[in-house]
Amino acid sequence: MNIQWKGVMPAVTTNFTADDTLDFKMFEKNLNYQLEAGVEGVILGGTLGEASTLLEEEKQTLILETVRIVDGKVPVIMNIAEQTTRGAIEAANKAEANGAKGLMMLPPMRYKATDFETVEYFTQVAKNTSLPIMIYNNPVDYKIEVTLDMFEELLKLDNIQAVKESTRDISNVTRIINRFGNRLKVLTGVDTLGLESLLMGADGWVGGLVDAFPEETVAIYKLAKAGRIEEALTIYRWFLPLLELDINAQLVQNIKLAEVGTGLGSEYVRAPRLPLMGAERERVLAIINSSLKNRPTLPDYKSL
Repeated sequence: MNIQWKGVMPAVTTNFTADDTLDFKMFEKNLNYQLEAGVEGVILGGTLGEASTLLEEEKQTLILETVRIVDGKVPVIMNIAEQTTRGAIEAANKAEANGAKGLMMLPPMRYKATDFETVEYFTQVAKNTSLPIMIYNNPVDYKIEVTLDMFEELLKLDNIQAVKESTRDISNVTRIINRFGNRLKVLTGVDTLGLESLLMGADGWVGGLVDAFPEETVAIYKLAKAGRIEEALTIYRWFLPLLELDINAQLVQNIKLAEVGTGLGSEYVRAPRLPLMGAERERVLAIINSSLKNRPTLPDYKSL
């Protein structure tokens, strides 16, 4: 399966039971809603997936179950966030062996690598896998920026194909397109810049609140690409208070609480994370409940 690197791709949450085991019943329910809404890929093991708390055997089971559930309808993409080059290569090989069709890759974790070291890290992983790769460029959270000059080197490798653009600089979408044309696919990775990035020419949207609101997210994408901007903007303006829950240190708890609101998940997170409590929980619930009361009627976006 070739990945087109376009459309909406949810960075899915990992569902847990009350006794802290993987909850595949709820996970499958959510995935089926994503597929029905029209997502074009599924990304596992990111921040929203609480990958740093998952055991290796849980990661393997998660990929295998996701591959089974999607049944070839869309590609399954595994996030790689490792501390060593060797570890990243091993993770990439395991993902490929377990049925993943692509990788999303962060720079080295914990160590603030130089530009040269970062390029070499991505290069060595790319050379040791046949899977296509999307580079996750998020200097705000991970302190390393993959510059356009660094991408110039990386794009010598055919399987480095896309970027999850999370610099928060909307002009960077245009810079990438001006420099690389269609060679480097651009997927926005910041929910609060989703529509803006699409209007600037981004090919897709790696979303967080899509986990709770898949139809609204895909509708915005489809309408924007069809040139029906006013309709997309109306939905997006309604969506923005929810999307702002993604740019928060407790984004996992926030989005899982939104999934509860739409019946697509549970609040269970894995320690050291804990469910929201007190005034912050009430604040987030107020945003979710207000949005649900005013949920827009969507046009027939699937026919676009």
